Formats: sequence, C-alpha cells, structure tokens
Amino acid sequence: MAFRALAVSTKSGISAAALVVVLILGALVAVMSRAEAGAGLAVSDWSALRFTVWQAFLSAILSVVLAVPLARALARRRFVGRAILVTLLGAPFILPVIVAVLGLLTIFGRSGWLNAVLTQLSLPPVSIYGLHGVVLAHVFFNLPLATRLLLQGWQTVPAERFRLAAQLRLTPWAMFRVIEVPLLRQIVPGVAALIFVICLTSFAVALTLGGGPKATTLELAIYQAFRFDFDLSRAALLSVVQLVVAGGAALLALWIIPVMSIGGGQDRPQQRWDARGGVQAVLDLAVIALGAGFLVLPLIAVVLRGAMGVMQMPMTVWTAAGSSLSVALISVLVLTLLALPMAGWIASKRAGGVEAIGLLGLSASPLMIGTGWFIVINPVMNPADLALPVTALVNALMALPFCLRIIVPRLRDTVMDFGRLSAGLGLRGWPLWRWVILPRLAPQLGFAAGLTGALSMGDLGVIALFADTERATLPLQMYRLMGAYRMEAAAGAALVLLVMALGIFWVCDAMGRRYAAA
Repeated sequence: MAFRALAVSTKSGISAAALVVVLILGALVAVMSRAEAGAGLAVSDWSALRFTVWQAFLSAILSVVLAVPLARALARRRFVGRAILVTLLGAPFILPVIVAVLGLLTIFGRSGWLNAVLTQLSLPPVSIYGLHGVVLAHVFFNLPLATRLLLQGWQTVPAERFRLAAQLRLTPWAMFRVIEVPLLRQIVPGVAALIFVICLTSFAVALTLGGGPKATTLELAIYQAFRFDFDLSRAALLSVVQLVVAGGAALLALWIIPVMSIGGGQDRPQQRWDARGGVQAVLDLAVIALGAGFLVLPLIAVVLRGAMGVMQMPMTVWTAAGSSLSVALISVLVLTLLALPMAGWIASKRAGGVEAIGLLGLSASPLMIGTGWFIVINPVMNPADLALPVTALVNALMALPFCLRIIVPRLRDTVMDFGRLSAGLGLRGWPLWRWVILPRLAPQLGFAAGLTGALSMGDLGVIALFADTERATLPLQMYRLMGAYRMEAAAGAALVLLVMALGIFWVCDAMGRRYAAA
C-alpha cells in the first residue's frame, strides 16, 4: 500500500527510461545498418578477438589469485590504519585510467624506477608494453575490487564458526580448508566473471600499453578502423562482435554468480584466534605491505612526477581541463535528470524492468554507442562539433546502472516510511521531492553525482572518436602529450586530472551530506 500511496510521477520515469532505450538501441541499430554481414572478419580482427578474451581471462585469474591472500590477511589482522587501507581499495574505481597508466609507467616503464634498480644490479630491463603491460594495468585496477568483494564475503561468516574452530584447536590450514575454502568456492567464480567482463571493454589501457598488432583489443581495433582508416563498415562490424562478446560474458557472469548462503549466526563481531603470531602473522603483514605498495606507489609516483611537470604544461592543458570540467558537469546533470525519475518509478511502482533498462549501459560498449551516434550525426553535421555533449551523454549512461543501485534502496525506504503520510497531506510533485524525498536521498545522490563526475572527468573513450585538434578533454590531451614524448608535461597534466577527479567527487559527496544534515 505504501508504494501506491506515494505519488511519484510515472510519466517522468517512463520518459527517462524511453530516452535511455532510444539512445542505446538507436546507436546499436545505426551500427548494425552499416555492418556488412557478408564481409566477415579479417585475420587481424580474429587476432584482436583472441587477444581481448585472453587478456581478460589472465587479468581476471591473476586479480582473484592475488586478492585471496590479501583479503584473507585483512580479514585476520587488526592494525592501525586498516580502515584507511580498506577505504583506499575503493580509490582505483574513480581513478582516471590514463593517470594510473602514467603511474605504472613511472614505476615499470623503460625509464621507470624498477628498470633503474635493475640497471644498477646489471640485470636486463623489463618492458611494460604488450600483453603483460595490459594485464598488469588491469590487475592494478581490479585487484582492489576483488579484494573488497572477497573481504565482504569473509565478513559474512558467523563469528560462532571461528569460535568453534578455536575451541577445537584447528590449525590455520585446517581452518582455511574447512571454513574458508567453501566460502571461496561460492564467491570466487562470480568475482572472476565480473572482472573478466570489465576487462573485455577496456580501451584506454590497450590504447596506451598495447604492443602493436599482437596486443590489440576489439575496442582498440574499432578505434583504429574509425580514426585511422575511417572504415565505418568495419568499425560497425567490430562493434557488433564486441557487443556479442561482452553481452554474452555479462549474461554468463550473471548466471554463475551464486546466491550467498553462509549460514546463520548471532551477528557477533568476528574474532580470529588462528595465526595470532609466528610465521602466519609475518606472512599476512608481508602480503598486506606488498598489496598496499603495489596500489599506492603508482599514485605517489604521479604526485611526485606531476609536481615537477606542472610548470612545463602548455596552455592547451588548461583549455582541456575546462572542457573536462564542462563534460563532467553535464554528465552529472544528465545523470540526475535520468536517474531520479527512473529511481522514483522503480521505488513506487516496483518497476523492476526500469532498473533492467538502466543496466543496458553495462552491456553496450561506449565506443559502440559513439560509433552509432557518429553514423547518425555525420550526414547532418560535423560530429566534432558535438564531441563534448556526446561524450557527456555516454558517460552519464555508463554511470546510470551504478547510480540506480546507490539511489533506489534509499528511495524505496523513503516510500515505505513516508508514503501514507505524504498522501494524507496531499504532497505530490515538486513539494513532495523537496520536502520528503531529496533531504533523505541527498547523501546517496551526492555520492552518485560525485562518482559520475569523477568517472566522466577521467574518461578516454568516446572523445577519442569525436574530437579534432581543436577539441579535447584533459585525458585526451594528456594522451597526446605522452604520444609526443613530453612525459614531464603529461605528468603535470596527470596531477591536475587526479586533483580534479577526486575534487569533483569530494565536492558532490560533501554537498549531499551537508544538504541532508541541513
């Protein structure tokens, strides 16, 4: 009854959902109209397909294998700064990809810190370019995600099981085999599948660290067919292949992700009596130190190198920074206009299909959507004139699924708690949103807006298709500086981009919490 009592506009939710469907499926139809089914894939296209699947598979396996000991160590140990470290595990999700890549180049590149040490030891240098470089970057981004998901799984184990294991005097190995291995069997397949899907659609990593024809992903092949050859038919065909591969992998991941059923408990805080000292404690601390160093050192490298390169940046960097800020603000605005009515419809009408519509953004590649819109716009006007608005719209669509997951639960609780009272007072329309919904939704909305702004600020995808020499966002300008071997200027741009991405996230998140407190 409460769901029907709260009069949230259905028309606006339908309109927003219809717009999302038109924007994504319209791009798909445009792409398919230019794809020549009889043309088939060239040898290089099959090579790109194989490389895409192989690097995603390796990235998923390595991320999970390395995350298991790290998550286990964090679950077993309590130390000063643990909460900060766990919080930092979420930072790579909003970190601009191109910034992280520059940090990895500073550590592992030809002139990086690692090769400097190897040279001093008279050892051969290592190269970050090619398959191993792409996998390394993907592990950097996805190791924290896998660790967070596994750590959440460990925290669901009832504390009584660890107490019973301690009373039975189980060894650490026996406890791992009896309690933790069954847990990993439930969680690991889903985590690996999720990371596999994410790595299938990675573009910026392959663009910067790919090692030529043998290290080309499908998305990079789409970009090359589009930008270098202007072969719209081949780009469209590759986009369809990319959609089939990524969409099929997403469905497979959804199918194999298990329902968590660990067992009942009394919600007591977990206490671990196993491996309190000795070799086990040393190993856990070593794993935590190595994991933290792998994640933090590239960020430290970006800050140190960027501080020295700020003065070497050309004025085009600041122009691109203004463009990136505009794109991020437009993305936040579009996201708000789409997510709020859709979330209201989902919460008040139990319209689960609307949430499924929001998930379309995850099944479609940004480059596929960009290619489709280019095909639609090109006969009418110069697509470069719409580079920034199109980039902002695509970024909003990509962030929509995450933001709906953030907003809908809180909005559903608001409907349950205040639905009848609002209906009795005759509140509807803007007064309902102003006085009832927005004050309670502000923290979640601020977080979602900050997430959208940060992701949009660091995106290097659609803008690479549409932009010309006069239009560029900060990630694209930074990539151009790296291509021109102006690494110090690129490092300064990376520092500016990092500050802007984290800044817009912090501002939006703080504004949401402040509005809720007021």
